[in-house]
Amino acid sequence: MTEYGGGTEDGEASGILIPLHEARNARLEQPVRFDRRELDQILRLYGRMVAANEWRDYAIDHLTDRAVFSVFRRASEVPLFQIVKDPKLARRQGAFAVIAAGGRILKRGQELGRVLGVFDAKLKVVEA
Repeated sequence: MTEYGGGTEDGEASGILIPLHEARNARLEQPVRFDRRELDQILRLYGRMVAANEWRDYAIDHLTDRAVFSVFRRASEVPLFQIVKDPKLARRQGAFAVIAAGGRILKRGQELGRVLGVFDAKLKVVEA
């Protein structure tokens, strides 16, 4: 960062000039993360699925280009589902996606709540 101008004690304001490329580089060096609200939604769903004995373990990865919440039935297996946050796709397809074990994208969108709706129980016809 570079500081230009010298303020004086008589009330003149001094300004700090921050080169834009330095600010962008500092932001790009940080990995993508789920924020508190997003993580709360994901963990609420995870708790419901653990109570239903569907899921048993999870892992969170914060990578440079995306954040991934992986869900496992057993710790030694490949993930059943991955909940992915990819900010680069936010304007096109939506930043959030649910990906199945085979790599198939189950749902993608702008809002995490709607994307996680893919796990909601479907209504079934019951014969009396």
